[in-house]
Amino acid sequence: MAGGREIKTKIKSVQNTRKVTRALEMVSASKIRKAQDRMKASRPYATAMKQLIGHLAQANSEFQHPYLVEREVKRVGYIVASSDRGLAGGLNNNLFRKLLGEIRAWQEKGVQVDVVTIGQKATVFFRRLKVDMLASVTHIGDTPEVEQLVGIIKVMLDGYSDGRLDRVFLAYNHFVNTMTQKGSFDQLLPLPAAETKVVKHDWDYIYEPDAESVLAHVLTRYIESLVYQAVMENVASEHAARMVAMKAASDNATKLIDTLNLVYNKARQAAITQEISEIVGGAAAV
Repeated sequence: MAGGREIKTKIKSVQNTRKVTRALEMVSASKIRKAQDRMKASRPYATAMKQLIGHLAQANSEFQHPYLVEREVKRVGYIVASSDRGLAGGLNNNLFRKLLGEIRAWQEKGVQVDVVTIGQKATVFFRRLKVDMLASVTHIGDTPEVEQLVGIIKVMLDGYSDGRLDRVFLAYNHFVNTMTQKGSFDQLLPLPAAETKVVKHDWDYIYEPDAESVLAHVLTRYIESLVYQAVMENVASEHAARMVAMKAASDNATKLIDTLNLVYNKARQAAITQEISEIVGGAAAV
């Protein structure tokens, strides 16, 4: 029954693994609701800001902020939002795979690419690639604060203001629903104009004290709000993906245990049959 003992040990091992995956599934299920609430709470502000900035891009202002001016693309930057922990299925890898396609397309055009990363997974991944990683922030937790993200955002904004970068993009996992998370790429700089025209004639806002100081403050806050919203979406996506992945792992473990139990019972039955045959054969010989 050496084979039987080995099978029993394997069954025990799979049962222990199933306990872990079920625990992780329940933890993610409890966290996902809070993450969704935080994500939805920040959405109205981000949406209103996006609408305002889209209108600003259409305004005929005497002062043109650098963030609103298109220029020839020689170097681009990506802010990549990922998770700190694994066991979330293909969430991070799917995003990285899509992003690599984007980076390769830029490099084929002779455009250089800079990257700043949010989360341990993106940091480890991009350290191995032939791209310039300017900065990173990790261990931001389930309730990130804007203050944790300001540093890496400033790196990209300074690069754009100094003329080192000509476009800045944001890569993250967009939370669609519990079962679906979609890798998304949004252009941060230069700021895209609103899709619908506000009015047909020339117009502008009235700025107080002046357009330059107001726009500098508002546009920086807008970029920060977009990155923060993307990180919140990514946290919700992480918990959803982990819950789904751990449920699938638990289901697979259950199937494997059933299969191993069947194999064990067959092995035990075969051993019993063999022992009976040996006893009967020995009795016949006597």
